[in-house]
Amino acid sequence: MNREKKIKVFLGLLYLAVITAFLWFFFANFSLTEITSYDFIKNNYDYLSQIKKSNFIIVSFLFILFTIIWVLMLGFGSPIVLLAGFIFGKWIGSVYATIALSLGATLLFFLASYFFKDLIEKKFSSNFTFLKEKFKKNEFNFFLIYRFVGGIPFFISNILPTIFQVKIKNFFFGTIFGIYPQTFVWCSLGSGLSSIIENNLEAPSIIDLIISPEIYIPIFGFIILLLIGLIIKKKFYN
Repeated sequence: MNREKKIKVFLGLLYLAVITAFLWFFFANFSLTEITSYDFIKNNYDYLSQIKKSNFIIVSFLFILFTIIWVLMLGFGSPIVLLAGFIFGKWIGSVYATIALSLGATLLFFLASYFFKDLIEKKFSSNFTFLKEKFKKNEFNFFLIYRFVGGIPFFISNILPTIFQVKIKNFFFGTIFGIYPQTFVWCSLGSGLSSIIENNLEAPSIIDLIISPEIYIPIFGFIILLLIGLIIKKKFYN
C-alpha cells in the first residue's frame, strides 16, 4: 500500500472513530425522546447561556477549535453556522463562524494539495477544465465568485481548488469574503431560533415560527442570495 492510500485509510478510520465516539457518548447520556423535546432544548439552552456568559473567551476558543476540526473531518458548513448564531448571535456568531470555517477550509485545502492533489485532479479535472483559464486570468476574483455562488458540499468546495492551483492567500481571503453573506444569513436564523427559545416557555407552533420576523427575514435573505448566486453562476460558468 503506497503512502497516499495509507494516509487516506488513516484519515477515514480516524473520521469514523471520532463520529462513533461522539454518537456513543451522546446517546449514552441522552435518549432520542429527550433531545427532541422542547423542555430538553429550553433547559440546555439556559445552561449553555450561563456557561457562555461566565466563560465567554473559553467558549469562543472552543467553538473556533471545534469548527476547524469539524471542517477537517469533512463536516458540512450549515450546522456550524446555525450553531454560531444560536450561541453567539448573528453579529459575533457570523464573524466567528466565517473565521473558523475559513481557517479549517484553508488547512484542509493545504493538506489536500499536499497529499491528494493527483487523486483530486484525476477525479475532477476533466469536469472543470473550462474554469482553469478563468482562474489564471484573475484568480482572486474568480475564487471569490466560486465561494459566493457555492452549490456544492462545503468539504468538496474546499479540496476542488487544488485543480486550479489557487494560492493559499487567495484561498483564505476569498473564502472569508465569499462565504460571509451566506454565513450572516444562516447565523441570523440561528440567532432567531435562540431568541424564540429564550422568550417562550412552551414550544411555539410551526405557524408562529414561520411568521416570526426572527425566522422569515433570514429565510427571505437566503432566497435573495440564492437567486443572486444562480444568476452569477449562469454567467460565471458560461
